[in-house]
Amino acid sequence: MYAMRQLGVRYVLSISAVGSLREDIRPGDLVLPTQFIDRTRGRKSTFFGQGAVAHVQFGDPVCPVFVGAVAEVLKEIGVRFHRDCTYVAMEGPAFSTRAESNLYRSWGADVIGMTSIPEAKLAREAEICYSTLALSTDYDCWHQSEKTVSVDVVLEVLKKNISHAKDTIVGLTKRFPPVGTCNCQHALDGALLTRKEHIPGETRKRLNMLIGRLVG
Repeated sequence: MYAMRQLGVRYVLSISAVGSLREDIRPGDLVLPTQFIDRTRGRKSTFFGQGAVAHVQFGDPVCPVFVGAVAEVLKEIGVRFHRDCTYVAMEGPAFSTRAESNLYRSWGADVIGMTSIPEAKLAREAEICYSTLALSTDYDCWHQSEKTVSVDVVLEVLKKNISHAKDTIVGLTKRFPPVGTCNCQHALDGALLTRKEHIPGETRKRLNMLIGRLVG
């Protein structure tokens, strides 16, 4: 995210495979999560620290304007998709236990994956409009009537979804940038708590791309 922000990127569409935690989200369906449950651990999920404290708003973790544009493209290309879903971000690399899978279902989560966190958090701190296009590949392990989740099963369904992902990207280029107003690209306004004179020089230099306009 930092490297993309350096290149001037202001929109990121993350495409990844997920397991379904709902009967109606079938393998092969596309999903647009708008909420995340963070079950990761040990991953660096902020650019801040080392003398600079900032707390960005993350109640709505994906860009509402950008995800709306993605949804319109999915309608146009005629694929089956689900919007406004909750994504459980797990640590991996192993898949869930059956008990964990059923726990996440009881929480009301819809899909589970390993990649969208900390991506979404870092995108918000980098003031990048972020959305996830999740490709449902299996029913995770809660669905005991299905085959046990394996890499082969995941890859088989994922290959079928790749063409839909490509079509989505092409469709987005025809309606870019999305029409609407969001706060993503001003997420740091009011978020930096540390007074500029108290930020160590090395930290200020490292974060200049993000906070330069805020500290002068």
